[in-house]
Amino acid sequence: MATFWGDHPDHEKSLKSFALASKSTGACGAHSLAEVYAVLTRLPIRPAISATDALVFIKEIENRLTVVTLDEKAYLDTIKHAVGINLIGGQIYDALLLKAAEQVKAKSILTWNTGHFRHIAPSLANRIKTP
Repeated sequence: MATFWGDHPDHEKSLKSFALASKSTGACGAHSLAEVYAVLTRLPIRPAISATDALVFIKEIENRLTVVTLDEKAYLDTIKHAVGINLIGGQIYDALLLKAAEQVKAKSILTWNTGHFRHIAPSLANRIKTP
């Protein structure tokens, strides 16, 4: 979201990281596309970001990054892991992103929620960074 909303405090750093990525160097979890759509179209800003405009941003993600899908086993393994560490609510989406990053053997995992991500996947902590 920070990448596409110019007034976000982390917009410049996020946009720079996104601009440097390519399909061979960058990836995102498939559910991130829906999450970007949901967040952008519900931002409490005027003028609001329309569904059509949100789709333009999503196409930018699709064009620039490899979209990683998880199979049924990966989803269930992630949910079992979440139960094991008492993860609740929306943090399951962070866990799914980390599973996708693990699946593609990501060298770096960029997020503004480093604490949550490191709690969910301590084995990946050295790869989790801010843009």
